[in-house]
Amino acid sequence: MFYKDERLALFIDGSNLYAAAKALGFDIDYKLLRQEFERRGKLVRAFYYTALLENEEYSPIRPLVDWLHYNGYAMVTKPAKEYTDSMGRRKVKGNMDIELAVNAMELAPRLDHAVLFSGDGDFRPLVEALQRMGVRVSVVSTIRSQPPMIADELRRQADNFIELDALRDVIGRPPREPREGDSTEA
Repeated sequence: MFYKDERLALFIDGSNLYAAAKALGFDIDYKLLRQEFERRGKLVRAFYYTALLENEEYSPIRPLVDWLHYNGYAMVTKPAKEYTDSMGRRKVKGNMDIELAVNAMELAPRLDHAVLFSGDGDFRPLVEALQRMGVRVSVVSTIRSQPPMIADELRRQADNFIELDALRDVIGRPPREPREGDSTEA
């Protein structure tokens, strides 16, 4: 439920939204996503959070990051950390939860409605804190994937759950075929 006169902000956990859309078999058209929420209320800010591999010559997410930056998204990035796990596999870690939570709490006094694009249960205390400040919180994720991408406790805490698959016709586009050398969102 959205009201035309309410001030809203989008908080997009990039890797989580990418994984949810991929599990549902579509890509997000970020121009359409922004337009959809501008239509639903007064969009104050649209944040996009992602970690970037700094030492790679070409990062497959760099074109998206640049496009979002030039097209009205507030980009919040930090270098991803690479490590080798106990099995000798190369892993990448880039958690943006704290940055998202801090931005949400800072902006809360100027918002009526926060829209969180993530299914990460770690955000339940953030949702609860925003609600105590009088901010309504909608969470966008999916229960239609196997396993569901949204934590039950986050879904229960939110004022409104928006099924990502229900937005497919509004903000989705068919997945593009990966080019040689492409990988996925971290």
